[in-house]
Amino acid sequence: MSIAESVKEVRKRILNAANRVGRRPEDIVLVAATKGVEIERIREAIKAGIRVCGENRVQEARPKMDMLKKETSWHFIGHLQKNKIKYLIGEVDLVHSVDSIELAGEISLLAGKRGIIQDILLEVNISGEKGKFGIPPDKAKETVKAISGLENISLNGMMTIPPFSETPEYSRSYFRSLRELRDEIISLGITTSGFKELSMGMSNDFEVGIEEGATLVRIGTAIFGERN
Repeated sequence: MSIAESVKEVRKRILNAANRVGRRPEDIVLVAATKGVEIERIREAIKAGIRVCGENRVQEARPKMDMLKKETSWHFIGHLQKNKIKYLIGEVDLVHSVDSIELAGEISLLAGKRGIIQDILLEVNISGEKGKFGIPPDKAKETVKAISGLENISLNGMMTIPPFSETPEYSRSYFRSLRELRDEIISLGITTSGFKELSMGMSNDFEVGIEEGATLVRIGTAIFGERN
């Protein structure tokens, strides 16, 4: 299957998942995860209609963004270290993986120096797995409150990665928990920004993510095939 055919198939699956729960497919952003993908293959995906690409590694993101910035929007979806933020702030439209108040503070400072507002998501370790990035769910409210008080950033929602399983349905309870956490934070009025985004779901479970309220899905393998 060509990349264009894969993109078409993924779009169809997004449409079907949205229809199952009465959602509008246009409210779900397909982020093509480009880790390990050559620039020409990314360009094929863009020609097939991909409008947002997501990169996991700063060292990979920079040359890709330099060459393709006018052709697509870029998100950063991997773990972000403080010493690497200078390469991304103002260069990507959304950082999915802010996992501490300290990191948000550094982004806020740099965004202020560059005269921009940086859009971010808070990464939540919804499953509580040891060794996984993201804040614990029970710290989410206080973290959102603290980050919402920072200047030059816009906290737009949350991201999570559930424990891996070959069975997509296994992810459902984790996705539902993140949606319920978001809804609770909104109802409590903890944040004044538009805190609606949920980045959840990858190639193996994105349809379940959509059924549970995902507004962004991060799809790599289902578009580009297996990578090393």
